Amino acid sequence: QVQLVESGGGLVQAGGSLRLSCAASGRTFSSYVMGWFRQAPGKEREFVARISSGGNAYYTDSVKGRFTISRDNAKNTVYLQMNSLKPEDTAVYYCAARLKDTGSYPYWGQGTQVTVSS
Repeated sequence: QVQLVESGGGLVQAGGSLRLSCAASGRTFSSYVMGWFRQAPGKEREFVARISSGGNAYYTDSVKGRFTISRDNAKNTVYLQMNSLKPEDTAVYYCAARLKDTGSYPYWGQGTQVTVSS
C-alpha cells in the first residue's frame, strides 16, 4: 500500500515553468513505477509521463522536450518539471504508482491544479 500527495500546482503564464512533486509513503518507493497523468475539463484523464524503478522515462508526444520526470528515492518523491507551458497544458495533474512494469495504476494521489494563462 502506498499513499501519494501531489504539490506544486498553480497559475502560470504561457511559456512559464512549474515543478510538481509527489511524495509517497512506504518503504518500497524505489520499486514502484511512478506516473503522471492529467485531466482537463470535459476530457478524459490522459497519460503524461512515467519513470521506471530503474529511472527510464517515457512521455506522451505532446510534452516531449518540455516536461521532465525524475525521482529521488531517498526522499520518496517523484517530480514533473514542466517548461514552456501552454494553455492546453491546463489540467488537474495526478501522480500514480504501480509495482508491475505494465498494467494499470492502483494507487493515485488527489491531484493538483495547473492553470496556464494565455
